[in-house]
Amino acid sequence: MSVKSLLCAVAVLWGVFAPGLSEKAFADSYRTIENSSPQEVVNGMANKVARGVANVATGWLEFPKQIYMTFKEDGVAKGIFVGPIKGVGMTLVRTFAGAGEALTFFVAYPGFYDPYFDPAYVWQKE
Repeated sequence: MSVKSLLCAVAVLWGVFAPGLSEKAFADSYRTIENSSPQEVVNGMANKVARGVANVATGWLEFPKQIYMTFKEDGVAKGIFVGPIKGVGMTLVRTFAGAGEALTFFVAYPGFYDPYFDPAYVWQKE
């Protein structure tokens, strides 16, 4: 079998099977308020406001976390000098993002009530 005929066969199979696969994957992976049940919408809102409140309350934990992570990944000198700068920055980012999530819990942004950034909580691994 030549390469050309193999590519044609793959293209035909892709044309036959891919539309059903991609529609199913698209429907499952991309949720909106319009294609979700009321319970899913309320759960998304509740998760977003709880995540926001938790991040406001625990945002300060980014300071020691960033010092530790920088120390562990980049060594003692960077852990001492760069870690606190990263810690202050990430503390502000996590706290303000948490406030934003708590205040806009009713808006299905980003995605379907997804977190603003990963990891969603300070205690999760990156």
